[in-house]
Amino acid sequence: MYYTISAITSDSGVGGNWATVGRRSRGGRRVRRQREKRKGKSVGLRIGTLNVGTMTGKGRELADMMERRKVDILCVQETRWKGSKARSIGAGFKLFYYGVDSKRNGVGVVLKEEFVRNVLEVKRVSDRVMSLKLEFEGVMLNVVSGYAPQVGCELEEKERFWSELDEVMESIPTGERVVIGADFNGHVGEGNTGDEEVMGKFGVKEKNLEGQMVVDFAKRMDMGVVNTYFQKREEHRVTYKSGDRSTQVDYILCRRGNLKEISDCKVVVGESVARQHRMVVCRMTLMVCKKKRSEIEKKTKWWKLKKEECCEEFRQKLRQALGGQVLLPDDWETTAEVIRETGRKVLGVSSGRRKEDKETWWWNEEVQDSIQRKRLAKKKWDMDRTEENRQEYKELQRRVKREVSKAKQKAYDELYTRLDTREGEKDLYRLARQRD
Repeated sequence: MYYTISAITSDSGVGGNWATVGRRSRGGRRVRRQREKRKGKSVGLRIGTLNVGTMTGKGRELADMMERRKVDILCVQETRWKGSKARSIGAGFKLFYYGVDSKRNGVGVVLKEEFVRNVLEVKRVSDRVMSLKLEFEGVMLNVVSGYAPQVGCELEEKERFWSELDEVMESIPTGERVVIGADFNGHVGEGNTGDEEVMGKFGVKEKNLEGQMVVDFAKRMDMGVVNTYFQKREEHRVTYKSGDRSTQVDYILCRRGNLKEISDCKVVVGESVARQHRMVVCRMTLMVCKKKRSEIEKKTKWWKLKKEECCEEFRQKLRQALGGQVLLPDDWETTAEVIRETGRKVLGVSSGRRKEDKETWWWNEEVQDSIQRKRLAKKKWDMDRTEENRQEYKELQRRVKREVSKAKQKAYDELYTRLDTREGEKDLYRLARQRD
């Protein structure tokens, strides 16, 4: 008889070792511990947050720090850059940002440029809240950058910020991952009595009113305050230091159901990009499913009929197969099967390896160029959602549809004019037009 204990974790329930332990009752012989085999593969990400104070003159310095610290995604606050754009900041990083005033506020998200192609959506809500949606092999990750009003700001401004953040969260499907990196300008405090479901014990000092707003938000949205789950020296928990004053105001949050995907979180010390704030970084592992190789049906290469020699050989072989007749009028299904079989023998079939069936029998350079321009316009609109970019993308969408329609019609016309024009053979090749 065997007794098995599965999925053993650390007391905190976060970042523990998942394993399967087996023991044999007879003779007391212990079976070797084996790690649980995970299906699929994983994508490891280092995600952080930092109040930069201003982005002016700091782009390359920030990029160098991210490269050195191996940070893939960074939420930034108080950028003080006006506009709604995306720009490279060097060292292979790109900043998506939004701001309305060059003297205050402003938020952004910095990505490794290799992940820019993973961006599906950019939402610039206000100069205090913005988000990016990325896809990693079917897994959706929403990265939200937030900058809460300071303690001395009006209550109305604070409520507006939390309302915007609520709206962003409510717009995200429950099955998608969310990571919020923000300067919340609040202290959640050390210890978690009464708040165990949304935070750990490892905050800093006493909780204040603004910190309670963070905790209340986490409860509303079923999220966890990631920083507080990992026991670190106080130096690696303090996110803001000015003179003798040190506290924790910058946080990373994620859905409680995804806390097990976070294996570490700490404050990075010794960097000079920001004068007073310190970068918080967590390590997240996304389990993505291996894409199954789809079974692609092998297709007869009917487009080879455009070649005169193939067309003539097909004609001859088909007449032989039909016993010299053009059609077998009493048994159309039999005739159709003879046509398909002859096509497979003479023209050949595709390998079935390609996932995209671009129907190359009608594809041409004009269509390819139009689609490439449309892709670039879509990418441009995703990164900078102005009305001008939207109209450009819509116009190219319409143009591609026209080009595809024209190319198909031209290909069909060429295909049928190259065949014999006798009435019987018109009926014959009408089936070829359907392509099995």
